Amino acid sequence: MGLYRRDLVWWMSFTHNGKQIRRSTETEDKKLAIRIFDKLKGEIAEGKWFEKPPGDAYKFKDLMDKYMAEYSAVNKAASSHKRDKSLVAQLNSVFGDHYLTDITPAMISDFKVKRRADGVSARTINYELTTMSHAFNIAMREWGLASENPVMKVKKERVSNNIERWLTFDEEKKLLKKSPKWLQDIIVFAIHTGLRQSEILDLKWSQVDMERHTITIFEQKNRCVDTLPLNETAQGVLKDRHQANLSSDSYVFPNTKATRKGNGLLMEAFHVALKKSGVSTFRFHDLRHTFATRLIRNGVDLYTVQKLGRWKTVTMVQRYAHHHPESLRAAIGVLDDIKEPIITNLSQPV
Repeated sequence: MGLYRRDLVWWMSFTHNGKQIRRSTETEDKKLAIRIFDKLKGEIAEGKWFEKPPGDAYKFKDLMDKYMAEYSAVNKAASSHKRDKSLVAQLNSVFGDHYLTDITPAMISDFKVKRRADGVSARTINYELTTMSHAFNIAMREWGLASENPVMKVKKERVSNNIERWLTFDEEKKLLKKSPKWLQDIIVFAIHTGLRQSEILDLKWSQVDMERHTITIFEQKNRCVDTLPLNETAQGVLKDRHQANLSSDSYVFPNTKATRKGNGLLMEAFHVALKKSGVSTFRFHDLRHTFATRLIRNGVDLYTVQKLGRWKTVTMVQRYAHHHPESLRAAIGVLDDIKEPIITNLSQPV
């Protein structure tokens, strides 16, 4: 038996019925931890202590509060932490008041079915389940608050990643023609940099080096700091928007009040432009898809595209290496140029 510290909290380690058990005292006060441990040892000696399953007195909303404060806020980028808040709010609305030991795979499956019926995308449902599962895993491994992860027994939604949608040059002209000047700048900049929507709206002049033709991205999904080269088109957008009196803390694509432009404002204007231009089934994120597709179709290797777009692996870029039917026409045309038969002596069938 003994007390030990894990991070700042005191934990108890003891043997009961031949089994090694570890329990958190849930306090950073050593004197209080000693009193809690002494009480537990007394109950064991008197035969009054019975092992309760971890999570028996811990509600789901308490777990998620702990997860957000001690894991998400510390280990994730600001954009990912913000997304977690939305995901956790949805999960808490269903599971928040349930004790961890009461949450079953059947309940989680019902939640998944309900979300699907509400028209929520498979990708969003999987994000919610992944966040829930991650919290349970940490509760098991590090916090001693759960003995199993019920989410692991629930099948994730099937997500199709084979959406082959990018902007043709003709569609680009139509879309830009129906967009206000500020939106034109963002669309062109997105196509020529591959930046995500939030990265574009978060971009400040302090991240731009006009002399070196580079931008530096700090907060991103892979938590890396990357300095990226700009082509002449992207550099041209910045030159048009740059003013000598701008502070380094100013946004590159601000709203009319010179503060950060809201995602909602951007998307509203983008959808209006799409409708007016007649460009259909196209998302803002497909501008990033367009960036990768155009590079690959013009001979840039996958590894370079991965680095320019900051994808974690080359495998994640391979889905962009699709072919437009017209790009295959030249290849199939090779057969027309073959004048001599490849096989001159064919054996007769037996």
